[in-house]
Amino acid sequence: MPHRNSHGPPDLHQLRTFLAVYRAGSVTAGARLVGLSQPTVTTQLRALEERLGRALFERLPRGVAPTAAADALAARLAGPLDALEEVAGGAGARESAPEPPVQLGGPAEALAALVLPVLAPLVAEGVRLRVATGLAEDLLAGLRAGVHDLVFSSVRPRGRTLLAEPLLDEEFVLVASPATAEAVGPGLLEAAGPAALDGVPLVAYADDLPILRRYWRHVFGVRLTVAPALVVPDLRGVLAAVAFGAGVSVLPRYLCASGLEAGTLVALLEPDDPPINTMFLVRRAGAPAGPHVTAVYRRLQEALGRRSF
Repeated sequence: MPHRNSHGPPDLHQLRTFLAVYRAGSVTAGARLVGLSQPTVTTQLRALEERLGRALFERLPRGVAPTAAADALAARLAGPLDALEEVAGGAGARESAPEPPVQLGGPAEALAALVLPVLAPLVAEGVRLRVATGLAEDLLAGLRAGVHDLVFSSVRPRGRTLLAEPLLDEEFVLVASPATAEAVGPGLLEAAGPAALDGVPLVAYADDLPILRRYWRHVFGVRLTVAPALVVPDLRGVLAAVAFGAGVSVLPRYLCASGLEAGTLVALLEPDDPPINTMFLVRRAGAPAGPHVTAVYRRLQEALGRRSF
């Protein structure tokens, strides 16, 4: 790409389009923000890159990643363009317009047990929420595309289009019903290791037993090769099945804490170094957060930040 051509200074519309794509993390989402078609946005970005003599985005299978030149340009543009939008839109009209709902994504179990109880007071104060559940990679793709504002994720995203802050650590516990624990035998796991569970049904949320396999490898130092007896694609269903004697499983402590306290579940082991999984609060890089998105983000940081559950 040439260093710079003689087409003159960048067009204001091109700069506005660039900033929208930079903040949204994709051409498609940026086009929605500025009310243009995707081909028009692509054309404007190419024209701007030609004017500047630099590549601004790396095209990815999903979305785009800003280059160092794009980061520098966005830092210079964001304040002035936002101020111009404020003046052009009219401060009074913006203040009277209701805040849009905050689009929040995450795993259903963690949202229900940890996130929504923390955010309930904000809803009572007027914050509107729209919650989406699903797999981490799908939710992160939606965040890049502008579908979500924030995602509570067990996966740390790659690239520079998303910013991920470690929020909390999940601690995993090997659990059974009291009857199943009695059948296994008190103290037998410490003495015999995972062989004490031979013949005991395993309950999992997926056929490949991801949490159980990790627990076996981390605590016992062996590979788990047994097929699950029951698969429920929801950890709350796994919890219910285990509590009623279907077998044993590994669950986040936050999900089974009340059952352990009430005695409907028993922790078969309490290792000194239990496996943990870090959960991240993820947002788009450079995205201007509205007051309600900021309130949700800060509330989650204050209530859950860097704790273990």
